Amino acid sequence: MFTGIIQGRGVIFEKRPAGGGLVFGIEADFDLDHPAEGESIAVNGVCLTAREIGGRRFLADVSPESLDRTNLGRVAVGGAVNLERALKLSDRLGGHLVSGHVDATAAIVSRKPLGDYVIFTFGVPEGLGRYIIEKGSITIDGISLTVNRVDERSFSVSIIPHTLEITTLGKLAQGDPVNLEVDLIGKYVEKLLSVQPAGGGAASSPINPAFLAEHGFIK
Repeated sequence: MFTGIIQGRGVIFEKRPAGGGLVFGIEADFDLDHPAEGESIAVNGVCLTAREIGGRRFLADVSPESLDRTNLGRVAVGGAVNLERALKLSDRLGGHLVSGHVDATAAIVSRKPLGDYVIFTFGVPEGLGRYIIEKGSITIDGISLTVNRVDERSFSVSIIPHTLEITTLGKLAQGDPVNLEVDLIGKYVEKLLSVQPAGGGAASSPINPAFLAEHGFIK
């Protein structure tokens, strides 16, 4: 698990095909203290397994599924990625709970400066709109962000100067694809509400779509 608080950037120094997927060689711009072979590291929000860790460098295998669902296949040698090491149980949860399992990619619709901030607007991928709510959390290229505005086709976020400086968002432009992971909680709530009780009778729980809408959890 991760929090969406980016620790730094990495540079791809190697990219080669292997077993239908890819192997990335990544060099972080921060120290990998007490590295553990096989630990999880989020790369642009994608949970990958780090191996052959040496100094600030490590290798990571990217499966065909990850290549289909994410923007990692588009990152070239020399390109930058956002990095976050896995959450410790003793860490502060500065962002929100992030699994590192990307749902889809979305394109940047617009990028507009607002003082020192930048307002990014992204397209909503098919099937994910119901999980994106105003003032809710969303992960973009591994970054935990708050949704400012959302409609059926797009949503926007406000990026502070610090995030623009330490992540890859500062270099992205209109049309660039980003990785999206919607909030886990919404998925689990939807799944629980869809489960039919034994015997096929009506659910007895007071928690239903009407209850959630009344209390502001869904629209």
